[in-house]
Amino acid sequence: MDGVSLTMTGPEIEQLAARNRSFNLALTSRREATTDLGKDEFLKILITQLTNQDPTEPMSDRDFIAQMAQFSTLEQMTNMSAEFAKLGGMIQSGQAFSLLGKHVDVITGGSVVSGQVSEVTGGDFPQVLVNGRYYDYANVERVRERQE
Repeated sequence: MDGVSLTMTGPEIEQLAARNRSFNLALTSRREATTDLGKDEFLKILITQLTNQDPTEPMSDRDFIAQMAQFSTLEQMTNMSAEFAKLGGMIQSGQAFSLLGKHVDVITGGSVVSGQVSEVTGGDFPQVLVNGRYYDYANVERVRERQE
């Protein structure tokens, strides 16, 4: 194993920890429990309704078309919501990149960390590197052009 180091440097550990936090945030944000009915639940209800309807009085064409129109609307709204979430992430990422070289105050726990942003990570939850440590972009409280 010549030339292969089995230890990580401080900055490598910090960057790995930042990526881990970002990955975990992305996972938890996508798995939030909701009580809203989505398109899968709507389809299950529709299939159950069609399967268990009274054969002597089937669902009218008008009712069926109305339900399919509702499903189509629900699907379009779901797709729009996903696209807006992507757009929001892109805007947030762009704002984070604009902090490169600027001095910021970051809220962490009950304290404030001040320093210059030397690196920015991309993704759904961008992070800024200040004083050798990564912080979530959402925790940036104040931005300045130069040190006060």
